This record gives sequence, C-alpha cells and structure tokens, in this order.
Amino acid sequence: MLKKIVFLLSICLFLNCSDTTNLGNCIQSLPLNLVTDLNNPEMINAQTPGGSVQLSGGSKGILIFNKNGRDFVAFDRLCPSNDCATAMTFENRLLQCACDKSKYSLDFGGAPQTDGFQCPAIEYRVTKNGSVIRISNF
Repeated sequence: MLKKIVFLLSICLFLNCSDTTNLGNCIQSLPLNLVTDLNNPEMINAQTPGGSVQLSGGSKGILIFNKNGRDFVAFDRLCPSNDCATAMTFENRLLQCACDKSKYSLDFGGAPQTDGFQCPAIEYRVTKNGSVIRISNF
C-alpha cells in the first residue's frame, strides 16, 4: 500500500513540474560587487524591517530591501524583458516595470507576478557582517 502511495505521489510531482526551457533566455545576474554600511545616511531607510533603499550600481540601479530586520535582498531595477529604458519602481514588496506593467515579488526571489511573464527580476546575493552589507552576483 505504501509503495502505491509513493508511486502516485511521484507521478503527481512529475506531471506538475513546470517547463523551464525559456528560462535560459532570461538575463542572469550581472557582475556586481558593492559594499556599503547600514550606518551611512543614504542607508537609513533600510535599517528597519520593510525598509528599502535604491543605490546606484548594476544595470538600472539596485534596490536593497530589509525583509525582517536581519535578512536583506537586493535586486537590479532592470526590467527582466530588458525592453524598457526606465528602471523598475518599487511598491508593496513588488518591483514593477513601467513599460509593460509586469510585477515581480521580492518575497519569492523576484518571481513574476504577472501572467505571461517567465523571467524573474535579477537578484543579487546579500551578505551582512555587523553593519556592513555586501551585494554581489551569486
């Protein structure tokens, strides 16, 4: 009986896998190595949970977001479709591309939240040591 259940679950998982063939066409993280200190005046808004700061760097600028007071994420503001001259805007934990109105979640690794879009926002690695934040490509 247990073997049948495991077999059925395996089949369900296999059938529910999404197609990632088009993700190879997505822009990968760009070369980046940026170091900043949370005590810098420009970083004051990123010191509190839910706070964010936009810094220069990357392709269209970098958004640093304080998820919960100790964990930070950083995303390039370049639209994943790379067809927009304007940097993405940030509101309510979502990045939005001004040209096509596509939205990307900071809570889910930059995953697209708009139907028809597959490429995620470009995420960078964030490491924190004391008050020093280092943003780099993975």
